[in-house]
Amino acid sequence: MMFKYFPVILLILCISSCKKDKENNPPVVPAGNFIRGADLSFLPEIEQASTIFYASDNKPKDCLTILKESGCNTIRLRLWYNPSNNHSSLAEVAAFANKIKQQNLKILLSIHYSDTWADPGQQTQPVAWTGLTTSILIDSVYNYTKRVVSVIQPEYVQIGNEINDGFLWETGRLNNTPSFISLLKSGIRAVRDNNINTKIIIHFAGISGADNFYSVLKSNTADYDMIGLSYYPIWHGKSLDLLQTTMKDLNTLTQKPVMIAETAYPFTLDWNDYTNNILGLPSQIIPEYPATPAGQLSFIQALIKRIKDTPQGAGFCYWGGEWVAFKGNTSTSGSAWENQALFNFSNTALPVLDAFRQ
Repeated sequence: MMFKYFPVILLILCISSCKKDKENNPPVVPAGNFIRGADLSFLPEIEQASTIFYASDNKPKDCLTILKESGCNTIRLRLWYNPSNNHSSLAEVAAFANKIKQQNLKILLSIHYSDTWADPGQQTQPVAWTGLTTSILIDSVYNYTKRVVSVIQPEYVQIGNEINDGFLWETGRLNNTPSFISLLKSGIRAVRDNNINTKIIIHFAGISGADNFYSVLKSNTADYDMIGLSYYPIWHGKSLDLLQTTMKDLNTLTQKPVMIAETAYPFTLDWNDYTNNILGLPSQIIPEYPATPAGQLSFIQALIKRIKDTPQGAGFCYWGGEWVAFKGNTSTSGSAWENQALFNFSNTALPVLDAFRQ
């Protein structure tokens, strides 16, 4: 008589086994070298505020684990020389890098060569380097770069961040080409002397003028491995087709892989604290991709398609995905980016994370 119950028993055992297997074995990160990255540079500061993140099932989970289980394979970190507080210092970045490595994730280190933000509008030398002669500044770049990459051992490293007009101003302005190239090559040589397997990225913000910038590098035989572009529709135009054309042209010009080193998109135009947000108007986004969770996902999916359709398209990195309103809803010094994060206003993972697995 018991034989007639065997199928039912087997079905129950199978369901139980599958459930346990799913619980014990989280989703596997897709194979391949395509970079599916996220810049989580704010995370140490956010975690210090006892911020709780939630997976898509609304269960609390470590932010880094959520990203990995969603298919992220690379974490980007910014490094400041001597910041006013410990955040983005070598000590904080090194400690966070160890945690990242424990998750078997790769590291993309963005060296700003500044005590604070470095971008197309500001490339201020570290205060400690003020007044150095060009030759001593070149040596300082080498020694500092070699020290930080030996400590962090990143798989990828940027020599400067968004260096459209050079870095380490005024000495390293792009129009002061011999000094700029010497400083750039000094940082590159320091990376090569530490680990020949580390991939070097040269990072340019946007697409306008990129051809001229990388032509300067080519004519001066700069030794790097990959082009990194920032692309935000609010600043760099609303045409993904033009972005793809630019990526293809740069690949033809340099024969180097191209990645989007920074990007983001809103899931809402609302706000979750009283810090002025960088983006909040319909005119600042692409009409085809509304500021909704579905629109945010669609934008990143469309961006990934453009990258993959580019010869040697190398991947992308989502910026500020962890930068939720971690100081509370009434803070005026919290996040200027919470409506572009990878988590909603309840700190729950958004559908956009599905794009990482794809």
